Amino acid sequence: MIGMFLSSLIVFCLVIAFTNRRHKKMIEKYEKEFWDREARANNTRKKSLTNLTYISLPDYLLPEDFMPEDEEVSALLETLRELAGQKIVNLTGYTNTDLKLEYGTANITCLSEYDQNYTLLARSLQRLAEILYTNSRIAEARAVLEFAVSTGTDVSHSYYLLADIYDADGEYDKKAALIEKADALRSTMKKVIVRTLQESGPYSGWLHSG
Repeated sequence: MIGMFLSSLIVFCLVIAFTNRRHKKMIEKYEKEFWDREARANNTRKKSLTNLTYISLPDYLLPEDFMPEDEEVSALLETLRELAGQKIVNLTGYTNTDLKLEYGTANITCLSEYDQNYTLLARSLQRLAEILYTNSRIAEARAVLEFAVSTGTDVSHSYYLLADIYDADGEYDKKAALIEKADALRSTMKKVIVRTLQESGPYSGWLHSG
């Protein structure tokens, strides 16, 4: 009995040692590939940014007099107007190394700025749509959300709220197209968004019930 126990223990220890050694080699390989790629990226010359997909805000998102009694809406619209005068690019899913390899190290600062502008845009659009929706301005909320989705946002609630609007209108073909758009995202949120939309709604929680 003791001999069997010792044999099992030895086998177990050998398996653990082999697994740890293999895991260590995988980590070392990953780290080498990462630093080799980073070194190439840091030596990439500056390239033109003309092929970037710049986002322009449509006029209907920038009304002069819209729900003036709501201070938050006014602040959101002011943010959108400020963003309209800046360069906005959705770079979700791209690492700094990816960007340096594609456009050169010298461009990383402005690319980061463009992407930060996009993050602010996506969040502002979602919040604006939520306020519009809860104030029964469904058509306007829909327009805001459809624009957000068209830019490739990965803000999950933009998809969920828009899906609820489509369901309420019986536009199941548009909901199917929405799932396809979500499935094309270059984002870690893609699987969660798609899986949620494939389940039965409503998806937008208290906003929908409110």
